[in-house]
Amino acid sequence: MDFAPDPVTTEYAEKLQAFLDEHVYPAEEEFERQARTSGWSRPPVMEELKAEARSRGLWNLFLPKEHHERHGYGAGLTNLQYAPLAELTGRSPAIAPESINCAAPDTGNMELLSLFGTEQQRAEWLEPLLAGEIRSAFSMTEPAVASSDAANIETAIRRDGDSYVIQGRKWWSSGAMNPNCRIAIVMGVTDPDADRHRRQSMILVPLDTAGVRIERSTTVFGYTDGPEGGHAIIHYDDVRVPETNLLGDPGSGFALAQARLGPGRIHHCMRLIGMAERALELMVERVKQRIAFGRPVAEQSLVQHWIAQSRIRIEQARLLVLKTAWLIDTVGNQGARTEIGAIKVAVPAMTKYVVDRAIQAHGGMGVSQLTPLPMLYAHARTLQIADGPDEVHEMVLARRELRAR
Repeated sequence: MDFAPDPVTTEYAEKLQAFLDEHVYPAEEEFERQARTSGWSRPPVMEELKAEARSRGLWNLFLPKEHHERHGYGAGLTNLQYAPLAELTGRSPAIAPESINCAAPDTGNMELLSLFGTEQQRAEWLEPLLAGEIRSAFSMTEPAVASSDAANIETAIRRDGDSYVIQGRKWWSSGAMNPNCRIAIVMGVTDPDADRHRRQSMILVPLDTAGVRIERSTTVFGYTDGPEGGHAIIHYDDVRVPETNLLGDPGSGFALAQARLGPGRIHHCMRLIGMAERALELMVERVKQRIAFGRPVAEQSLVQHWIAQSRIRIEQARLLVLKTAWLIDTVGNQGARTEIGAIKVAVPAMTKYVVDRAIQAHGGMGVSQLTPLPMLYAHARTLQIADGPDEVHEMVLARRELRAR
């Protein structure tokens, strides 16, 4: 396993770093200012950043190599090549990923449409998503059941002639509050009598379809995530869509979810490492500037312990993510499932530790909105639940170990 960046990765990383330094970081303050009045719409500065990114060839970098080989989508990078680039975008998670059209949940939805969509579905929905013209939502989690077990999903998708009728209530459908969010991929039960993991299917539901009602958005530690389109609670009340809107085969919803979540989980972990690096950088800058008890805070042994532990944990997590990316490239999602579960547990915990120590080093400033640290903490903590809670991944990992011994 050689994880050294190859020439292609190095070239993209240099271009992306320049884009961050010259445009993204300088836009952070203006983005926050515009976000205070933009509601659920993206601040206007985002369109300027997207245009600049496209002009530099920094667009749709996330799509794995096989998508490029099959349809010509994306930059044709492997997961191992993309990992350092996603890490760089994680340093400004509210802006950088979307500015290069590599933001969730669109990334996972685009992968699903690329892999399983019909020619008509790709033309109608994938092409505009690849162009960054529309946004999308992934509507899977439900408030009435424990969605950590996806087989619990209760939303009904009933066949009626040449249509499907959807009835159910979802929440945490991220991005759906954005007026530019046009399509949701909805997971529900098409055959309640089938095998436990063959009951569900996924279907494409345009958000302007009769019967779709967005109740409200939830918050994350008080953050509305308004510029990202919030996290909507959506009612699907006898929503009728054509049978051609079914994604993949009937009963394939659980398999499609796993196909989507594998790459989605590693992308989150790649970005989380960038968030941890940003937090460590802010911590080091802060402790060098402050004097406490007659000497710089940076000279306090406890603070040096925080810094050392942060560096150690970041490096450990990065190596595990790179190994996982390499495995996905070489043996696929199923072959890398142990490592995907491991990074999903380890990397958010690592990032939460580093951000928490950075907050502590900043004192009162650390829990204010004067730094990105509270937002980074909220994001890392949320990812210990999203895409499968830690406990589920640990249970699966432990059972594999027990079977292997």
